[in-house]
Amino acid sequence: MRFRLESLARLRGLFVAHAVFSVRTALEAVGHNKLRAGLTSLGILFGVASVIAMLAIGRGAEQEILAQMRLLGSNNVIVAPLVEQKEEEAKDAPKKEVKRFSPGLSYADAEAIRGVIPQVEATSAEIVLNTTLTREGRRRSGKLVAVDTEYFRMMNLELAEGHRFTRDQVRLGRPVAIIGQGVRSRFFTTERAVGSTLKVGDSWLNVVGVLADRTVSRQTAQRLGIRDANMDVYIPVRTMLLQYRNRALVTQAEIEAASKMRVTTGNEATNEDPEQRAEQRNMNQLDRIIVRVSEARFVPSVADVAQRMLQRRHNTVVDFEVTVPELLLKQEQRTRNIFNIVLGAIASISLVVGGIGIMNIMLASILERIREIGVRRAMGATQKDILFQFLAEAVMISVAGGVAGILVGGGLSVGIEKLAGIKTIVSAFSVIVAFGVSFSVGLAFGIVPAWRAAKQDPVVCLRYE
Repeated sequence: MRFRLESLARLRGLFVAHAVFSVRTALEAVGHNKLRAGLTSLGILFGVASVIAMLAIGRGAEQEILAQMRLLGSNNVIVAPLVEQKEEEAKDAPKKEVKRFSPGLSYADAEAIRGVIPQVEATSAEIVLNTTLTREGRRRSGKLVAVDTEYFRMMNLELAEGHRFTRDQVRLGRPVAIIGQGVRSRFFTTERAVGSTLKVGDSWLNVVGVLADRTVSRQTAQRLGIRDANMDVYIPVRTMLLQYRNRALVTQAEIEAASKMRVTTGNEATNEDPEQRAEQRNMNQLDRIIVRVSEARFVPSVADVAQRMLQRRHNTVVDFEVTVPELLLKQEQRTRNIFNIVLGAIASISLVVGGIGIMNIMLASILERIREIGVRRAMGATQKDILFQFLAEAVMISVAGGVAGILVGGGLSVGIEKLAGIKTIVSAFSVIVAFGVSFSVGLAFGIVPAWRAAKQDPVVCLRYE
């Protein structure tokens, strides 16, 4: 046993000494031809830089998709009304079809989805009303959002202070509110928000909670259809229906307002805000229904069942749309993966071209250094020594290009993020992969020249002119 360990230690020492000698000889050879070695490694440099950029873009896209999933809430299905639809008689229609009545998207639809479909974990209605916020002598426009108590959990909205709506507050429609951080910082500068009151529209609401700060860019919010919770005031749905507006009920005031709007529109003298005009034309009781599914595998089937059920409830009138945010994000991720595959193919071509360049230069250097090979063989060097020398030189050129490519790829990733607005993350894994790729290319494309150099006849090499 002791003899075997001593033999292994001796072999390991010989291998290390041999490798160090081969690397030192390769360094000297590369040092004599710096320009040629630098030009040879350019192909590896660009290939490795492309690999780094590709992995950075892929990693950044993955993190962005996960962040968007957290914003949207996992396993959610969104049901939204189609407010404005243009209908006209077809020119080639043989007969006039009777227009069916639809009650629009209502709170009863949300309760039906929750009660009928077994895979539905929870639902939450959402009603948005443009109004004004008043307190401490300050007034500004804002949005009042009516939701159920499950809404905050479904949309991953955390509370910084206070508590969520209780079941009694939701059931009885109490005048309570949860505000965003932006509302708190603007209207509660001298006292604590929780426990105080805020005038929203014509009613005073008791603040029972403050949402944690969550910054979302306007582009992301519009693309994903989510709200900037920092500047919103949230109340229970029944509070909205009882104290503010219930679109399912047509009042005398609304009839008069609609009549005035028609007269003004007929005279072509209206300067009404498009949001206000859309609000007046919207007869749906709810602006949105968020459906939380118990498991991800049930999401497509629940969306299909919900659509068919709502069609029956709306007398086959398609005045709503059902979307699955997770599927939309997965489609976006697939598109980005295709982009990464194309970039990876370009990187692979660059690496192959760089490897061919290394092989070409190493084959040409055999003829330039054939007398050196003969002298070394005459001095006692074996075929393995020559093989390791040329192989180490090829690997060194490739690894040098790889290290430079890692630096260039890191800079390229930062540039892409700054100029194109695409999030990139350079991870340690990508650096290790790039380094391994450059080492492998040098090893694969350097083995043939090294083998040919080792097989040279020393007598012929010494006589070569």
